[in-house]
Amino acid sequence: MINISVTILTKNSSKHIREVLSTLNEFDEIVILDNGSTDNTIDIAKSFSNVKVHHEKFIGFGPLKNIATDISGNDWIFSLDSDEVPTRELIEELRTLDLDDPHRAFMINRKNFFCDREIRHCGWSPDLLLRIFNRKTARFNSNHVHENVVCDSQVIINKLNGSILHYTADNIEDIISKMNHYSSLYAGTGKLKKRSSFTALMKGLAAFIKAYVLRLGFLEGWRGLVIAVMAANGAFFKHAKTWESLT
Repeated sequence: MINISVTILTKNSSKHIREVLSTLNEFDEIVILDNGSTDNTIDIAKSFSNVKVHHEKFIGFGPLKNIATDISGNDWIFSLDSDEVPTRELIEELRTLDLDDPHRAFMINRKNFFCDREIRHCGWSPDLLLRIFNRKTARFNSNHVHENVVCDSQVIINKLNGSILHYTADNIEDIISKMNHYSSLYAGTGKLKKRSSFTALMKGLAAFIKAYVLRLGFLEGWRGLVIAVMAANGAFFKHAKTWESLT
């Protein structure tokens, strides 16, 4: 068994969670922290012998991932989302890691899929994320959204060759739902101050141009157009929802 604890946050994650957990049967522990699933996510999770299910209300992605880290049985942590599937190459790589030195951490390239196709433009690739770390020397920041791992200054970060397959959105409805959810979370952080409608419009326009033109989203066909439009909407609605909360 691989002596790394895999941590996963779930909420109504039944669409992909079985596939995710099936790839992780060589890890001695998978910690699932559920935020109130009403589908059969928990039943699926409990059918795997190496899974431990815990429950916690949503308090932001960063704080929740730190809770999952703290209740894990191993110091080494592999943080996954409930729609991310590690490749076989990555699993084999993790088998060979020297885990004696806690002052190491590992980045992994995530391949992002939208409507059954990997997206290589729009700013979605490459997508390098620090996902494997020792909790004695690293942990997530407290961001409610767009959280990331912060390491001690002595930690050496290496890149692994294997990948994570990220099923970002299976259809347009999914990507709209995610845009709506994340823009609400960001607006609730208090990081945005009330600005003019002109600023919001310009932020949206800039996000579209960046994704569709500068980052070659047009090469992805209609998928690239949808992604760019959602990027524009996300940028705009972060501001609009902030205004709403302040009035």
